Parts: sequence; C-alpha cells; structure tokens
Amino acid sequence: MSASVPPFTIKVGDDALADLRDRLTRVRWPDEIPGSDWKYGTDLAFMRGLVEHWRTRYDWRAAEAILNAFPQFTAPVAGIDVHFIHAPGVGPKPMPLLLSHGWPGSVWEFHKIIPMLTDPARFGGSPADAFTVVAPSLPGYGFSFRPNQPRFGTVEIADIFATLMTEVLGYERYGAQGGDWGSVITARLGFRQPARVAGIHLNMTFVRPDRAQKEWSDAERAYLADAKRFTSEETGYQRIQGTKPQTLAYALTDSPVGLAAWIVEKFRTWSDCGGDVERRFTKDELLTNVMIYWITGAIGSSFWPYYAFHHAAWVPSAAERVETPTAIAEFPCEILRPPRPWAERAYNLQRWTTMPAGGHFAAMEEPAALAADIRAFFRALR
Repeated sequence: MSASVPPFTIKVGDDALADLRDRLTRVRWPDEIPGSDWKYGTDLAFMRGLVEHWRTRYDWRAAEAILNAFPQFTAPVAGIDVHFIHAPGVGPKPMPLLLSHGWPGSVWEFHKIIPMLTDPARFGGSPADAFTVVAPSLPGYGFSFRPNQPRFGTVEIADIFATLMTEVLGYERYGAQGGDWGSVITARLGFRQPARVAGIHLNMTFVRPDRAQKEWSDAERAYLADAKRFTSEETGYQRIQGTKPQTLAYALTDSPVGLAAWIVEKFRTWSDCGGDVERRFTKDELLTNVMIYWITGAIGSSFWPYYAFHHAAWVPSAAERVETPTAIAEFPCEILRPPRPWAERAYNLQRWTTMPAGGHFAAMEEPAALAADIRAFFRALR
C-alpha cells in the first residue's frame, strides 16, 4: 500500500456531540394517528424511547472505539477520498475480499462479521479460510463523503472499488460480497472484471425477468405478487430519493430525530424481527448506524444511487450475464427474493443457500451464518 493511502481515525469533535444533544433536547414531536403503531411509518412511542436513550445513555465514544479498532485508511480515487477498513487475515494465505454495504447501512454493518472472516479459527473455523477484508464506505456515504463532492451511482462506484482493489491496494485477484446496493456493485465488478474477480457472493439478488416469457411457474407468480405488493406499499422512499433527493436532504440533515425515524423504520421493516426491531438490533446498534450519517452529513449524498438507478438502471440479465462464479444466500425476510431460475439466467450461479433466518441486514442479523456461507463458497476459488 502506497504512501498516498494514509491511516484514518474517526474522531468526532465534542462540539458536534454537544450540538446533537441540544437538538435532541429541543425535539418538536409530531402527532400520530391513534392506535396506528407502525402502520403509517415509524412509531411515535418507539421514537420517544429511542431519542431518550440517545440523549441520556448512548455513548458515541464507545462506538467510535469499536470502529477504530479496525485498521482504517483513505485513498484518493476518482477525485474523492475513499474511506475503507483494511483488516488483515490470520491464516496461511488470506484471500482479499471486498465487502460492499448499501442504504441505509454503513461499514458499521460489518463490525460483527469482519473478525469471523479475517480470523475464522477464532470462531471454530479453519485458518485456511481466512480473508483479508476491505470494507469501504460507499462513495458519498459516511466517511467517504465531503460536502459538494461528485455524486456516484452503482456503476461508477464499482469502477472506483475496482481501482481501489487493483491499483491502490495491488490485489491481482480478489473476491467480492455485498447486499442491497452492495449486491449491484458486486455484480457489476463480476461483470466487468471476470479476470480479476475470483467470485461474487450476494445476499440480495437484483435481476430482470424475461419479458418474452408467456407462462409462469407457481414460484414465479408468487414472487411477482410479492414484488407488486412491495412496489405498491414499500417504495415511497425510493421515489423520493430517486426523483427529488435534494428536497428530502434539508429535513434529514437538519433533524437528527427525522434522520433516525427515516432509517430505523427500514431496519424494522426489512429485518427478520417479527415487528419488534429490538429483537434483532439493540438501540445502540441502530443509533451507531444513524450517527455515521449524522456526524458526516452524508444523508443527501447517500440518495444518489437511487437517482442514478431510477434514471439509468444497470441490472444483470440474460443479455448482460455475470460469468464470474456466483453464490447467492437467500435470507427468508429479504425484501425481494427472485426465483432461482431467474438468477441462473443472469449469473453463473455455483451456489444457492436458503437460510433459515435473517433479513436484509444479514451481516448484522446472522453474521455467523453469512460468514460460513462466504467461506464455503470461496474455498474452491482460492
């Protein structure tokens, strides 16, 4: 790694934390439709309890210490400074592995799974399965954001990550894994760099249906019905972020409570929590993810992949098939789960694992299961 890649340490100023506490003290609460619970969005009683915890008990410095325990760096790529964790593997020949998060996530999603991947022997696995993990903040997200920097969609982010892995870090061959936007970025890397990317592992599948298909199986009809319901009831955030991202950015950049309500609702809706978000995530875990958006001011920039995708989407298809060996881990509460035949048309599918539990935030919800599947898939590709 060259001298142009300086170490990075997260250190939020006391003044920023004091400003946050002041804002949390002066919340102007909305009313709520009586008896609505979470039906129309984030529950008011839950938010009151979360904000009280945030104001009086949450410790950002403890979360900061957890993140700073990972080796972190920044590298100049495509006119911005890309932040990334670069955690060395503990084993005879660790394989480089790129982890890509999505929205409304961050590198915090990986704090449980990184040690399971870098040091599998510590968790009952084999040292031969060790990875050296590179986990960047997506450009425009978290610590890869500075005000007024260029915006990047998933196609451009894939190019940036390819440069980071090969030209900056010098890896000739590596694996890649991702969910949410990270799955599109990972698929794009496999599509564009088959000679460099040994394999890709996805825990969310983006794929186009075959529009010429005239008859559907029962599984396909069930998926299309689920997708229709999701599009009808759960994609308002996509429409706003994909059409008028600047307007929403004013509210969420100014109000920490608004920001938390916008993000936490997704952690509840998209996870395998049975309606109780704290079954899967502690208040501290939720707030640390929110804090990364708050302290960096990156929420507006984080919307850009939605705008880019809404106006010019790239998704693997039979016409643009990903020939790089591919594994898909299907978690039961993922927001969309296309049928396996659709994935087989678009990817060189070598492994398909149906997971017994977990949802959209797999690296936080089921880190051991996800890590085991990643290790098993790449074992034959080292």
